Amino acid sequence: MKKLFVGSLPTEATQDSVKALFSEFGTVRSIEIASDVFTGKCKGFGFIEMEGHEARAAISGLNGKSFGDKYLKVNFEEPRKKGKGRR
Repeated sequence: MKKLFVGSLPTEATQDSVKALFSEFGTVRSIEIASDVFTGKCKGFGFIEMEGHEARAAISGLNGKSFGDKYLKVNFEEPRKKGKGRR
């Protein structure tokens, strides 16, 4: 199972619309779209879990593709580095 970061999502994006987009490349195991607490609109990014080979196909097929009025940024999630952060 691989976790993908999806950036540059339009504010109109919903879990259903993003899931439909990624389902073209395989089974979406889980999806989390960051949304604004007050408006409920998409904050522009989210995370998707797919099997490894399906995730790689989704990256090559969707990275840079137009979705709404923006161009998607799709890549593997990189774990946060510990250390330099707010204290």
